[in-house]
Amino acid sequence: MNLSDKLAVLADAAKYDASCASSGGVKRDSTSGRGVGSNEGMGICHSYAPDGRCISLLKILLTNYCQYDCLYCVNRASSDVPRARFAIDEVVHLTLDFYRRNCIEGLFLSSGIIRSPDYTMEQVVEVARRLREEHDFRGYIHLKTIPDAAPELLQRAGRFADRLSINIELPTAQSLGALAPEKDGAAIKRSMARVRIHIEDARAEARDTARRPVASLPGAAPRRAKSPSFAAAGQSTQMIVGADATNDATILATSAQLYGAYRLKRVYYSAFSPIPHASAALPLQAPPLVREHRLYQADWLMRFYGFEADEIATPRSGGMLALDVDPKLAWALAHPERFPVDLDRAPRELLLRVPGLGVKAVERLLLARRVRRLRADDLKRLHVPTRRVLPFVVLADHRPGRGAVVPTVTPVPAQAALF
Repeated sequence: MNLSDKLAVLADAAKYDASCASSGGVKRDSTSGRGVGSNEGMGICHSYAPDGRCISLLKILLTNYCQYDCLYCVNRASSDVPRARFAIDEVVHLTLDFYRRNCIEGLFLSSGIIRSPDYTMEQVVEVARRLREEHDFRGYIHLKTIPDAAPELLQRAGRFADRLSINIELPTAQSLGALAPEKDGAAIKRSMARVRIHIEDARAEARDTARRPVASLPGAAPRRAKSPSFAAAGQSTQMIVGADATNDATILATSAQLYGAYRLKRVYYSAFSPIPHASAALPLQAPPLVREHRLYQADWLMRFYGFEADEIATPRSGGMLALDVDPKLAWALAHPERFPVDLDRAPRELLLRVPGLGVKAVERLLLARRVRRLRADDLKRLHVPTRRVLPFVVLADHRPGRGAVVPTVTPVPAQAALF
C-alpha cells in the first residue's frame, strides 16, 4: 500500500476521536532560524473533516489494526474494514511535509493496539521523539496514550507531547465491561493519576526554578535554565454518548469526578454512530447530535459558571438534558424563585446563572455598575442578547412583567453521517 492510500485509510479511521483541540502548551516557534514550525497560529483551522469537524492538526492513527474487540469501535479486531499501518518515518515525513506546506499546525497521533500496549506506546512515543529531537519540530503534538503501557513510557510521552489523552470510553464501569471487556477501567484511571502527578511535579519544578537566583559568568548575560515540561497543555479524555442506556446525569457526574480527581483539561463527548456489521448489543439508531451539543454546554456550565452536575440534569427530568432548550435556560425555567435578578446588586455567582450572560459580559457588568446604575442600552453596547436576558433581570429602566415571554430555541435534532 502506498503512502497516500495509507493516509486515506488512517486519517479516516481517526475521525471518531473528538479530543484533538490544540490549546495550551509551551510557546515554541522557529523565528530565530532554528527548528521547524510553531505551536501557535491558525494552520488549516478553517478546513473541515468529512464528519464536519473543524481541524487544524494532522489527525491520524499509527495503525488501525487492533487486538481488542470493543463492540462500539469500527477498528475492532472482528471488523472487516481496510487495514493499514504507518512506519515511524512515514508519520514523521508526513507531519513535516504538511507543516512546510502550511497545511497544519501540529500532529494528533493515536493507534490501535498491536502486539502489546507497551510495543504500541513505544512506537507512538518514538514518532514524537524523532520530531522533537532529530528534526527540532516545534509545532503542537497531542499523543493518545495506552492505559496499560508501562509508566516509564507514559513519562517519556509527556516529555515530547504538549497534551496527552487517555480515553475513558464510557461513563460507567458496567458499560465498559459490557462493551469493551478487554479494557480495564481501573488501569485507565491509574494512568490519568500518573499523568496528573507528572504534570504537577513539572509545574512545581518550574516554580522553584523561577525563584532561584540567576548566576552568570563575568560579561555574560544572565540566563535562567529552563525546567523540563511535561504535557504542558494538560490531559483530556473522551466519552461515547448513546452507545448504552446511561443517562446525562450519570455522564455529567462522571465528568465532574474526572475534573476533580485528575484535573483534566477537557472531557470530550462523542455521539455514538452505528457502524457496519455492528453487534446486537449496540443501538440501531444514533442519538440526536444535539444531545452531544447539550452535554458540551452543560460541561461548560460546570467548568466556568459554578454549576454542580446534579443541578443541571435532575431526577425530575429523568436524568436527561432537555433537547429543545440549552441547560442554563432550562435551569432558570425550573427555578423561577431566583429571578428576576437585579443586575446592580446581585453577586457574580448569581449573574453567571442568568441566561444569555457569559463570563466576559458578567465581568464587564461588574465594572460598569461601579460607575452608575445599569440600563438596557448598556446590555446592547456589550452585545448581550437582550431578548434572552431581559425576561430574567431588573435594570434601572426595565422590570419584566408578570407575563413576560421567555424565549426558547428549538433546534432540529440531526445526526451527522460518518459513512
